[in-house]
Amino acid sequence: MVDFVSNEEIVIAARRNLNNAAWAYLAGGSESETTLRRNRAGFDRIAFRPRILRDVSKIDAATSFLGQRLRIPVMLAPIGSMQVFNPGGAAVSAEAAGEFGTVQVVSSVTEPSLDDTAAAGAGPKFFQLYVNGDMDWVKETLDRVKAAGYVALTITADTAIYSRRERAMLARYAPPTQQGPMAGVRRTFLSRLTWDTIDRIHEIWGTQPYMLKGVATAEDAELAVQHGIDVVWVSNHGGRQLDSGIGSIEALPEVVKAVNGRAEVMMDGGVQRATDVVKAIALGAKAVAIGKLQGWSMAAGGKDGIVRMLEIMEHEMISALGLLGITCVDEINDRYVTPAEPVTAPHEMSAWVNMPTPAGPGGRIL
Repeated sequence: MVDFVSNEEIVIAARRNLNNAAWAYLAGGSESETTLRRNRAGFDRIAFRPRILRDVSKIDAATSFLGQRLRIPVMLAPIGSMQVFNPGGAAVSAEAAGEFGTVQVVSSVTEPSLDDTAAAGAGPKFFQLYVNGDMDWVKETLDRVKAAGYVALTITADTAIYSRRERAMLARYAPPTQQGPMAGVRRTFLSRLTWDTIDRIHEIWGTQPYMLKGVATAEDAELAVQHGIDVVWVSNHGGRQLDSGIGSIEALPEVVKAVNGRAEVMMDGGVQRATDVVKAIALGAKAVAIGKLQGWSMAAGGKDGIVRMLEIMEHEMISALGLLGITCVDEINDRYVTPAEPVTAPHEMSAWVNMPTPAGPGGRIL
């Protein structure tokens, strides 16, 4: 793993290790993949305003989130069906997060069980819940979550309807969660999710941090705060749900303005480099989460692949901060960024310009 010098090498290794169906499921988005591409385009429309002649001989890239120390402001996002990318599934990410020093957010629809994943790594973990049952089911699940030691709960709210992920469909692939006779039953509960449901789950969860993932507008950010949400998570599901949406980084400013300091704000969607992380923090996010890059890394090399990917992002982070004239994460603000014209065509791997050919549409690896 130490031989990887750039995360694009990790993506290439992942492509070698994954079959076409698993690759399509991980790398693709919904329908025309416009939202997926706008996630990248949004970052590409932001440029830096560096300051010079500042002492940057010591740089600290660490931060904290909900009282948990992050070695860099990057958490591991919840991903369903992680066992498709590596037999160890979410336990592999748990071990990597603990070794590197960040937080893993564990999906309720991945293997191994939430209990086994909680026991797999030493670091703190948040739990992400898809509401796939009634309130009795929710209570039973959250009792297990609490007993396993998870320190925060995330509700994902942008999956009321399962989207048309056509790259995976053309590969004739559906993830395990979308197979079998219970798939339709689970979707019924997700389609009935309302703010009232959010309140009822909050009562069951109690006083530990409560997060809402899938917020993309100021209106919903305001409602989230009114309903007692502690963390507003800006996300469009990595471009895998509603097509023709705006990029997460483009939605971030209006959400931050609406929240107005009454809750923490984080985001995911298109984050591929530490410069993306810096841009998100400059626009008001406290931290980001990574999904595709996490999946590629575990497919490339399991736990060691994820750790190496995070090490590379840490090196990128230190480089970016130093060249901006910044010595710690708390110094990042919107004075360091400015609108700019993009110079590359956006796609899910467009942050890396040295990908080998042949390549698919837009330059992506097939």
